[in-house]
Amino acid sequence: MIELESITKTYLLGKENVNVLNNISLKIEQGEFVAIMGPSGSGKSTLMNMIGCLDKPTSGNYTLSGENVSHYSENELARVRNQSIGFVFQQFHLLPRLSALKNVELPMIYAGVSKVERQLRAEEALNKVGLSDRMDHLPNALSGGQKQRVAIARAIVNKPKIILADEPTGALDSKTSTAIMEQFRELNGEEGVTVIVVTHESEVAAYANRTIFVRDGMIQLPSASNRGASE
Repeated sequence: MIELESITKTYLLGKENVNVLNNISLKIEQGEFVAIMGPSGSGKSTLMNMIGCLDKPTSGNYTLSGENVSHYSENELARVRNQSIGFVFQQFHLLPRLSALKNVELPMIYAGVSKVERQLRAEEALNKVGLSDRMDHLPNALSGGQKQRVAIARAIVNKPKIILADEPTGALDSKTSTAIMEQFRELNGEEGVTVIVVTHESEVAAYANRTIFVRDGMIQLPSASNRGASE
């Protein structure tokens, strides 16, 4: 489903080229639950942006569901994101003046879904994450965990094949973090959604079936102690 082949990402900083990703090759199958871990500056967020079609490689090939998206235009990448990928971020990124329901409807507006169907599907998604009684609430009337559940509902409303979550529990307490990760586990196990979580927390990575370690822009084989922690 996801195949990265010899992916390199280079940025020009001043007069110097800096490699953020170095010759990364990676496969993630449909229905996997994968964690990506690494220290700050390791390249894990850049790797997530690459997988999520938020950025393009400097060299190498990225094949997503049979499409080589490596050299797609911005409009083509936007289409792929809207149709195939749902995003969940640490800071929720909800529009403050829109209700939970209206925030969840947003991706469907870009997808050209009718108003009636948008509302029905948004209600269904919010029901799925346990927020049937919070649909009309504005974000400032929701707890951190509820905001993240709205973000998850927004991510799944277009029925994506992949959910990409970047530090999804970083702004939450431990109890709420557990509830959010259980939500991802349910989406993966019951609905077969491919879930990819970028995290620095081993407790979060433990929910995944496979952990990918990134350091200095390269995929690193886990040490014996890390393998033991993830088995």
